[in-house]
Amino acid sequence: MTGAAPAFPSHVAVLGAGAVGCYYGGLLALSGARVTLIGRPAHVDAITRDGLVIVRDGGETRVRVAATTDDAAVRDADLVLFCVKSQDTEAAARAIAPHLRAEARLLAMQNGVDNPARLAAAVPQPVHAAVVYVGTIVEGPGRVRHSGGGRLVIGTPREARGRGDAAADLAAIAAAFERAGVPCAATDDVEAALWTKLVVNCAFNAVSALGRSRYGRMAASPPVRAVMEDAVREAVAVARADGVKLDQSALIANVWDVAKAMAGQHSSTAQDVMRGRPTEIDALNGYVLRRGEELGVAVPVNRTLHALVKLLEAAPGAQ
Repeated sequence: MTGAAPAFPSHVAVLGAGAVGCYYGGLLALSGARVTLIGRPAHVDAITRDGLVIVRDGGETRVRVAATTDDAAVRDADLVLFCVKSQDTEAAARAIAPHLRAEARLLAMQNGVDNPARLAAAVPQPVHAAVVYVGTIVEGPGRVRHSGGGRLVIGTPREARGRGDAAADLAAIAAAFERAGVPCAATDDVEAALWTKLVVNCAFNAVSALGRSRYGRMAASPPVRAVMEDAVREAVAVARADGVKLDQSALIANVWDVAKAMAGQHSSTAQDVMRGRPTEIDALNGYVLRRGEELGVAVPVNRTLHALVKLLEAAPGAQ
């Protein structure tokens, strides 16, 4: 008599366990899932010693979870949450490719539109994409603060369709997140969902970095609101030229909903600048700029925001 097949996912590895990866990996671990966080040495050392601390809703939750700096820890995972920075996608995919089980699935939980396709080009396993709507920040080694949001939208990118049973994968992944208290919906058009998130990022990320500003302060300034709305209109025009249907008015309204819900949040780009780390601006306003040039759509606001963040990124301490 054969036993029942083990539930999927039975082991979740989180590659690039920073603010986003630790938050979702921590919640999965709290729900009873077996989770391994793969991240930076200082973070890993603190988590191994004291557990992962998630700060939210006015309190702290300490999670005991496995953590390592070794990329090979993906070796027995059947689900890998791929949370590395956009600029590290290919290198990280190459690093884990020899260690992945043939049956593993990967979920790209990154900013930008093209990361799932870049990941799918580097590995033969099924690749899915997650659009992440959450405000998190690493407060220090082993500590992640949640400031708002948390829902996920998941789907299979065009470049990875036909690899295994995508519908079953997505249903199981969504169920695992729902058990962890994370709202998670599957979509048949993840490209539109990715573009929707990209447009919102184009409104917030660069402005937050350049002004060292939280979302609430940005939304309270009429001139800044005008710049953000112009960035949205340009990005929507590029998406439409690329064959993706987006509702511009709904997206502008969504931007102000996000600002209200996460008024105390700095963008991930601002967090990177403040820490003197490379940003993902090339995958955000920079992607809109590049795709706009390819499609003949002018994007002067996104061009300016991209250029100014690159200037700041190149010499964060310069006056």
